[in-house]
Amino acid sequence: MGEAEELFRRLERDASAGGYILNPNREDTMTLVEGLLTNIKRYGYPSCPCRIADGRRELDLDIICPCDYRDADLSDYGACYCALYVTRDWIEGRIERRVVLERRPPRERRVGLAGAGSGRSAAKGELGGELSTTPITPASGGKAGEEVYASGAADMPSRLKGGYPVWRCRVCGYLCARERPPQVCPICRATADRFERFI
Repeated sequence: MGEAEELFRRLERDASAGGYILNPNREDTMTLVEGLLTNIKRYGYPSCPCRIADGRRELDLDIICPCDYRDADLSDYGACYCALYVTRDWIEGRIERRVVLERRPPRERRVGLAGAGSGRSAAKGELGGELSTTPITPASGGKAGEEVYASGAADMPSRLKGGYPVWRCRVCGYLCARERPPQVCPICRATADRFERFI
């Protein structure tokens, strides 16, 4: 099995586990997968193949695939910026296929934001309670971001009696209360440095 096919299968498996859908156009999707592979070799991480990366992970965290903007794009357009991830409505033509506008802030603003999140150095082994493990994803008709986990956040105070900080996955909005963010988001598979301190 080639590298591209292996990465495609992993993306497909992770997408399915999280309730997301990869673009069923195999040719287009494999072109994007090849782009991700190129960026992994070039930068050491899978930055978005449709955007220009800085080449510094701390400045490119928001565009490491899946990017921070995926869920909002899925909600508004039915597809992410690259159309690697799409919704059922987009596939079946129930929504108009439009150009996805760029949500990424200008570089000067991103440089100021780099390091603003505090989920940069996760450690293994800490335990804590998770606020929500049953996401409602855009693919299943839900809303993106924090609203996805609104039910978990609603009774948050009662769940914070243990005094743990709450970490938010910047990609899918998953929340968990523990000393440090998880190594890998259990929903979207984003790495620990994609988490930010929420509370």
